[in-house]
Amino acid sequence: MPFVNAETMPMNLIISLLSGFLTALIGITPPGLLNMTAAKVNLKEGKRNAFWFVFGAVIIIFFQAYLAILFARVIDIRPDIVILLREVGFGIFAALTIYFLVLAEKPKIKKAKIKKNSKKKRFFLGMLLSALNFFPIPYYVFVSITLSSYNVFSFSAASNLIFVIGAVLGSTLVFYFYITFFQKIQGKADYILRNMNTIIGSITGVVAIITLFNIIRYYMS
Repeated sequence: MPFVNAETMPMNLIISLLSGFLTALIGITPPGLLNMTAAKVNLKEGKRNAFWFVFGAVIIIFFQAYLAILFARVIDIRPDIVILLREVGFGIFAALTIYFLVLAEKPKIKKAKIKKNSKKKRFFLGMLLSALNFFPIPYYVFVSITLSSYNVFSFSAASNLIFVIGAVLGSTLVFYFYITFFQKIQGKADYILRNMNTIIGSITGVVAIITLFNIIRYYMS
């Protein structure tokens, strides 16, 4: 176990908390299945059921983020695996960029029909939809490894837990804003949904270029 300076540990934990918090904000703020469903449950059934939905969702997010951190910790000590994942990631992001910018059809906005249900059913619906969303695991793996490479994050047990708690808090805050202010931002959300392919394609394109640059730099060093 690496030596931890007792004087710097509180600061490291604060940084881990903020890193997890900001990572979640960036990852979950764009309109998606979870936050849009939470907002629509609020409109149809009120805040109580919406918050039960969120509670179920963030429980799964906690375990997804923690699993991702543990996986990233194993990968981080194997540079050869990191390089292999970068190469695989470049291929995936390049393919996604071509798909979203060239091949994918423009998304159509459909009115979601939400039947009134008990808070218990909304809780389990939140867990189910969150469990079906596999994006957080590779996302948190990539972010935590990147932060570790810049010595911003360390894979200690305390830092792992605090990072995940930060991610849960960040996710909860985004859900809260969607529930509270959805009617005010609905027009902007619809605009984002209509242009989601371009947004996602641009993001994956930037990530693909950065990944390719890191691969070339590695082989030239």
